[in-house]
Amino acid sequence: MGRPTTKADLLEAAAANYEKMNALISAMTEKELATPFDFAGDEKKKEAHWKRDKNLRDILIHLYEWHQLLLQWVQANQNGDDKPFIPKPYNWKTYGNMNVTFWEKHQNTTLEEAEKMLAKSHKEVISLAETFSNEELFSKGVYKWVGGSTLGSYFVSNTASHYEWAMKKLKAHKKQCTLR
Repeated sequence: MGRPTTKADLLEAAAANYEKMNALISAMTEKELATPFDFAGDEKKKEAHWKRDKNLRDILIHLYEWHQLLLQWVQANQNGDDKPFIPKPYNWKTYGNMNVTFWEKHQNTTLEEAEKMLAKSHKEVISLAETFSNEELFSKGVYKWVGGSTLGSYFVSNTASHYEWAMKKLKAHKKQCTLR
Protein backbone atom coordinates (compact mmCIF):
# COMPACT_ATOMS: atom_id res chain seq x y z
CA MET A 1 0.00 0.00 0.00
CA GLY A 2 1.27 3.48 -0.85
CA ARG A 3 1.11 6.41 1.50
CA PRO A 4 -2.49 6.76 2.76
CA THR A 5 -4.56 9.55 1.20
CA THR A 6 -7.92 8.72 2.76
CA LYS A 7 -9.15 8.35 6.31
CA ALA A 8 -9.89 4.65 5.77
CA ASP A 9 -6.40 4.02 4.40
CA LEU A 10 -4.82 6.00 7.25
CA LEU A 11 -6.64 4.00 9.92
CA GLU A 12 -5.91 0.71 8.15
CA ALA A 13 -2.19 1.46 7.62
CA ALA A 14 -1.75 2.77 11.18
CA ALA A 15 -3.36 -0.35 12.65
CA ALA A 16 -1.51 -2.76 10.35
CA ASN A 17 1.92 -1.21 10.91
CA TYR A 18 1.36 -0.93 14.66
CA GLU A 19 0.42 -4.61 14.73
CA LYS A 20 3.43 -5.59 12.58
CA MET A 21 5.76 -3.54 14.77
CA ASN A 22 4.42 -5.17 17.92
CA ALA A 23 4.76 -8.64 16.37
CA LEU A 24 8.38 -7.85 15.50
CA ILE A 25 8.99 -6.66 19.07
CA SER A 26 7.32 -9.74 20.56
CA ALA A 27 9.61 -11.95 18.47
CA MET A 28 12.78 -10.28 19.74
CA THR A 29 15.04 -12.64 21.67
CA GLU A 30 16.56 -11.90 25.07
CA LYS A 31 19.89 -11.39 23.32
CA GLU A 32 18.37 -8.86 20.91
CA LEU A 33 16.70 -7.00 23.77
CA ALA A 34 19.86 -7.00 25.89
CA THR A 35 22.30 -6.04 23.11
CA PRO A 36 22.75 -2.27 22.69
CA PHE A 37 22.05 -0.98 19.21
CA ASP A 38 25.29 -0.28 17.34
CA PHE A 39 25.19 0.72 13.70
CA ALA A 40 28.60 2.44 13.67
CA GLY A 41 29.98 -0.13 11.25
CA ASP A 42 27.34 0.59 8.61
CA GLU A 43 28.38 3.65 6.61
CA LYS A 44 24.93 3.81 4.96
CA LYS A 45 23.35 4.63 8.32
CA LYS A 46 24.46 8.26 8.59
CA GLU A 47 21.33 9.90 10.03
CA ALA A 48 21.61 10.99 13.67
CA HIS A 49 18.93 8.56 14.91
CA TRP A 50 21.16 5.57 14.06
CA LYS A 51 23.60 6.81 16.73
CA ARG A 52 20.99 8.20 19.15
CA ASP A 53 18.79 5.20 19.89
CA LYS A 54 20.53 2.47 21.89
CA ASN A 55 17.67 0.08 22.61
CA LEU A 56 14.00 -0.74 22.07
CA ARG A 57 12.92 1.65 24.82
CA ASP A 58 14.52 4.56 22.98
CA ILE A 59 12.54 3.77 19.82
CA LEU A 60 9.24 3.39 21.68
CA ILE A 61 9.79 6.64 23.56
CA HIS A 62 10.58 8.43 20.30
CA LEU A 63 7.27 7.25 18.84
CA TYR A 64 5.44 8.19 22.05
CA GLU A 65 6.89 11.72 22.14
CA TRP A 66 5.93 12.33 18.52
CA HIS A 67 2.40 11.15 19.33
CA GLN A 68 2.38 13.75 22.10
CA LEU A 69 3.47 16.46 19.65
CA LEU A 70 0.56 15.58 17.36
CA LEU A 71 -2.02 15.33 20.16
CA GLN A 72 -0.98 18.61 21.78
CA TRP A 73 -0.72 20.45 18.45
CA VAL A 74 -4.20 19.44 17.30
CA GLN A 75 -5.78 20.15 20.69
CA ALA A 76 -4.16 23.56 21.05
CA ASN A 77 -5.14 24.67 17.55
CA GLN A 78 -8.69 23.35 17.90
CA ASN A 79 -8.92 25.47 21.06
CA GLY A 80 -7.83 28.57 19.15
CA ASP A 81 -4.21 28.61 20.37
CA ASP A 82 -2.09 29.15 17.24
CA LYS A 83 0.65 26.63 18.01
CA PRO A 84 3.28 25.24 15.59
CA PHE A 85 3.71 21.47 15.33
CA ILE A 86 7.35 21.61 16.41
CA PRO A 87 7.46 23.47 19.75
CA LYS A 88 9.81 26.37 20.39
CA PRO A 89 12.75 26.70 20.58
CA TYR A 90 12.90 24.01 17.87
CA ASN A 91 11.84 24.10 14.22
CA TRP A 92 11.93 21.77 11.23
CA LYS A 93 15.65 22.48 10.78
CA THR A 94 16.53 21.74 14.42
CA TYR A 95 14.07 19.00 15.34
CA GLY A 96 16.99 16.55 15.59
CA ASN A 97 18.00 18.41 18.75
CA MET A 98 14.44 18.04 20.04
CA ASN A 99 14.69 14.29 19.45
CA VAL A 100 17.87 14.20 21.55
CA THR A 101 16.00 16.08 24.30
CA PHE A 102 13.26 13.41 24.17
CA TRP A 103 15.94 10.72 24.38
CA GLU A 104 17.61 12.38 27.37
CA LYS A 105 14.28 12.90 29.14
CA HIS A 106 13.53 9.18 29.10
CA GLN A 107 16.80 7.56 30.08
CA ASN A 108 15.21 6.49 33.38
CA THR A 109 11.99 5.27 31.75
CA THR A 110 11.78 1.47 31.76
CA LEU A 111 10.98 -0.59 28.69
CA GLU A 112 7.74 -1.71 30.34
CA GLU A 113 6.72 1.92 30.99
CA ALA A 114 7.62 2.87 27.42
CA GLU A 115 5.49 0.03 26.05
CA LYS A 116 2.49 1.15 28.11
CA MET A 117 2.98 4.82 27.21
CA LEU A 118 3.15 4.03 23.50
CA ALA A 119 0.11 1.73 23.59
CA LYS A 120 -1.91 4.48 25.28
CA SER A 121 -0.73 7.26 22.98
CA HIS A 122 -1.33 5.12 19.87
CA LYS A 123 -4.95 4.64 20.97
CA GLU A 124 -5.30 8.37 21.64
CA VAL A 125 -3.92 9.30 18.21
CA ILE A 126 -6.22 6.82 16.45
CA SER A 127 -9.22 8.03 18.48
CA LEU A 128 -8.39 11.61 17.54
CA ALA A 129 -8.01 10.73 13.84
CA GLU A 130 -11.42 9.05 13.95
CA THR A 131 -13.05 12.34 15.03
CA PHE A 132 -12.18 13.97 11.69
CA SER A 133 -13.91 13.46 8.36
CA ASN A 134 -12.02 12.29 5.30
CA GLU A 135 -12.22 15.85 3.93
CA GLU A 136 -10.89 17.37 7.17
CA LEU A 137 -7.96 14.96 7.11
CA PHE A 138 -7.01 14.97 3.45
CA SER A 139 -8.17 18.22 1.84
CA LYS A 140 -5.74 21.12 1.80
CA GLY A 141 -6.80 24.43 3.27
CA VAL A 142 -9.33 23.03 5.74
CA TYR A 143 -7.30 24.18 8.74
CA LYS A 144 -5.15 27.30 8.45
CA TRP A 145 -2.83 26.00 11.18
CA VAL A 146 -1.83 22.97 9.09
CA GLY A 147 -0.19 25.18 6.47
CA GLY A 148 0.21 23.88 2.93
CA SER A 149 -0.12 20.23 3.89
CA THR A 150 -3.07 18.17 5.09
CA LEU A 151 -3.90 17.22 8.65
CA GLY A 152 -4.00 13.59 7.56
CA SER A 153 -0.37 13.74 6.43
CA TYR A 154 0.63 14.53 10.03
CA PHE A 155 -1.35 11.52 11.26
CA VAL A 156 0.25 9.27 8.60
CA SER A 157 3.74 10.51 9.47
CA ASN A 158 3.19 9.97 13.19
CA THR A 159 1.65 6.51 12.87
CA ALA A 160 2.04 4.26 9.83
CA SER A 161 5.23 5.88 8.48
CA HIS A 162 6.85 6.22 11.90
CA TYR A 163 6.06 2.58 12.69
CA GLU A 164 7.76 1.60 9.40
CA TRP A 165 10.81 3.61 10.49
CA ALA A 166 10.84 1.74 13.82
CA MET A 167 10.54 -1.65 12.13
CA LYS A 168 13.39 -0.84 9.74
CA LYS A 169 15.58 0.00 12.71
CA LEU A 170 14.56 -3.08 14.70
CA LYS A 171 15.18 -5.36 11.71
CA ALA A 172 18.64 -3.80 11.23
CA HIS A 173 19.37 -4.42 14.92
CA LYS A 174 18.20 -8.03 14.70
CA LYS A 175 20.49 -8.53 11.70
CA GLN A 176 23.40 -6.98 13.63
CA CYS A 177 22.79 -9.40 16.50
CA THR A 178 23.05 -12.41 14.21
CA LEU A 179 26.41 -11.12 12.92
CA ARG A 180 27.89 -10.76 16.42
